[in-house]
Amino acid sequence: MGKTIIISNRLPVQLQISNGSISAIPSVGGLATGMKSVHSGSDSIWIGWSGLTDEDIPKELAPQIDKALAEHGSSKVNLTSDEVDGFYFGFSNRTIWPLFHYFLEYSEFELESWNVYKAVNQKFADAILEKAEDDDTVWVHDYQLMLVPQMVREKRPNISIGFFLHIPFPSFEIFRTLPWREEVLEGLLGADLIGFHTYDYERHFLSSVRRLLGLEVSFNDIYQDKRIIKVDSFPMGIDYKKFSEAAKEHEKNTTEQQSDLQQRLNNHKRSTPDAKLILSIDRLDYSKGIAKRLNAFEYFLNKYPQYKEKVRLIILAVPSRSNVPQYQLLKKEVDELIGRINGDFSTVSWTPIWYFYRSVPFENLIDLYTSSDIAWLTPLRDGMNLVAKEYVATRTDKTGVLILSEMAGSANEMNESLLVNPNNFEQTADAIYEAINMPKEEQIDRNTELQKRLERYNVERWANDFMSSLKEQKERDAANVSKRLTEHRLSVVLDDFKNAKKKMLFLDYDGTLSGFHADPQKAGPDEELYALLDALNALKDTEVYLVSGRDKETFTKWFLPKKYNMIVEHGVWISQNGEDFRMLENVKNDWMEKIRPVLESFVDRTPGSFIEEKNYSLAWHYRKTDPDFGNLRANELNTVLTSLIANDDLSVLNGNKVMEIKSSNVNKGRATMRVLGEGDYDFVLAIGDDWTDEFMFQELPESTVTIKVGRQNTHAKLFIDDIKYVRNVLKRFTD
Repeated sequence: MGKTIIISNRLPVQLQISNGSISAIPSVGGLATGMKSVHSGSDSIWIGWSGLTDEDIPKELAPQIDKALAEHGSSKVNLTSDEVDGFYFGFSNRTIWPLFHYFLEYSEFELESWNVYKAVNQKFADAILEKAEDDDTVWVHDYQLMLVPQMVREKRPNISIGFFLHIPFPSFEIFRTLPWREEVLEGLLGADLIGFHTYDYERHFLSSVRRLLGLEVSFNDIYQDKRIIKVDSFPMGIDYKKFSEAAKEHEKNTTEQQSDLQQRLNNHKRSTPDAKLILSIDRLDYSKGIAKRLNAFEYFLNKYPQYKEKVRLIILAVPSRSNVPQYQLLKKEVDELIGRINGDFSTVSWTPIWYFYRSVPFENLIDLYTSSDIAWLTPLRDGMNLVAKEYVATRTDKTGVLILSEMAGSANEMNESLLVNPNNFEQTADAIYEAINMPKEEQIDRNTELQKRLERYNVERWANDFMSSLKEQKERDAANVSKRLTEHRLSVVLDDFKNAKKKMLFLDYDGTLSGFHADPQKAGPDEELYALLDALNALKDTEVYLVSGRDKETFTKWFLPKKYNMIVEHGVWISQNGEDFRMLENVKNDWMEKIRPVLESFVDRTPGSFIEEKNYSLAWHYRKTDPDFGNLRANELNTVLTSLIANDDLSVLNGNKVMEIKSSNVNKGRATMRVLGEGDYDFVLAIGDDWTDEFMFQELPESTVTIKVGRQNTHAKLFIDDIKYVRNVLKRFTD
């Protein structure tokens, strides 16, 4: 059993230099807490940046840092101040952060920052590779390291890699604006398992993969070359016990044991017992919607003036990225808004907003959670928002109301809260009114359900579920290997081939011998393929058939001069030894006049699609369409055609981005069986890549060596990864 390697931008420890010595102090909360069950003992190591740049570290202290970190199971990645500027403050926080939170106007697309981001990601990948073995498990965290999975995969193709994104993944229309969008997706696809907080983020990612990379996606599986990547959602929890127990201990404190903040809160509540405290806690970030919240609070006071002097909003804004211009402007805006609202509404005995621009210790956080009647958390976009969960966890008597933005990831699992659109001031003001007046029994009912769920799915469960899913994905991959055409299995097949007296090879063309092309007429054979087919056809006691859905005119032009054996249009036509094509099946084409207008209407309504007309079939191609739209139209067309051809002895073949209508008594299985019946063959092999080839795999004799190109579900006994491997395997038959 290998070790676990966790990698994130920052290590779960803080380094302190004092009096010429180094000390490492474990971080509390967040990811560090969640990974306790994963990062434990000698079988785990955490790799990340220490928080100190190379310029900050005296050379004589460098060995001490490594030793101090090692005591906490950690290892550092060295970064210069320039690298931190370009990688973290630059690309990560001035490009990815605003873009993924839908603030396109704040996104900067600087080539220099992107190059630094790539270089630093390579540093992190190299740090993993230095420690990693093939049986290890690597878990990469967050948007700063999206290129790392593929960088590790290139050097360690068999290692198990998981990636989790802690922020939203944007819709395709937003993500496509990133100049380096393909590189980011390819970096992420180096992982075996990619995790998101919510299904929406997962769906957006899969859509981008389909549309930008053109990869096949089936449910939450992505098929890439010889690999299957799983994508899933894992809503991150909190250390529920920590917050719940802290709140219970907080209740037991005597007046003397209470913090200064708690005593002030108590004095306030005693002076105005009917007043409600509304709590808002966020980092000072434009994605948190603090300015909109303040405007909404002003709207509430104007709409419900009876609550003046009966509510107080506590704003705790934790400083964040104060050296970034947008954040400086945001602080100025928030300061001015609070000043104006307090100036407009304050009375001698009442200030509507208490504002704290600072971080507070855990003790004071519990003071605020337990003392506030309402938590108001309405980010404009948020990956999860754990503050909402922390507030609910501290409500020991199950009272309190949570007003939560529907744009927060946590909204998906906290339906008992009052969900609002943060841009809708009317709705938000009404939600505050409802929260103030919510009966205690209803508060208890809502929070009881919330607490059960949060306690059950805590942060430790989140981490364990992700790791279990990653392990299952690796086992699933290993199970697939049992059907792979491995070197050992290939050697057995080659021995059988060489020992056979009479041999038959059935080879599909598109997707097997040649790659797909947006225009089917441009996917003709290359010189390498001609050379391979010539060599196969020259083999003694061996017959080779190209079996394709292509029209006979195209194959006549490409292959007839070579005198290859060919079956085309799925079995309608056959050519043997260079003779002209003759009909293998007696079929009609008078039905085409009825079906063609239907296909033409779908071409008109589906940009990028087109019709390929063959002698006895019609094909509707949609490879050049938007993937999602194309699939939608294909499903619609399938429904229409099924009803049209019900009594016409026709069938619809769903191939790779193509739908073909043909006679029901024509298929590759029927055609190959007719050819096979003309001789006594003791070795038969069939290779194909799509549903039309499944007829061959099903109908050919049980002894046939059937090989699927790709990993999709199949009746074939073996699978091979892609076209390149097909050609390499076939070359072995000619050795």
